[in-house]
Amino acid sequence: MNGKKLYRSRTDRKIAGVCGGLAQYSNVDPTVVRIGMIVLALPGGPSILIYVLLWVVMPEEPSSNN
Repeated sequence: MNGKKLYRSRTDRKIAGVCGGLAQYSNVDPTVVRIGMIVLALPGGPSILIYVLLWVVMPEEPSSNN
């Protein structure tokens, strides 16, 4: 295990930081994750529900000023 943890991003957020956190965790550009979520939502897909669930379940990234 590499010690990486999945958090909602504090710095790269548009709504709640879910896509920014997923992008940080997987080392991809956040725009790619956001476009993927939008594409999955277009045909009535479950991405909106998944986003809301992740918003509730994922902890927010610890602040860096501790």
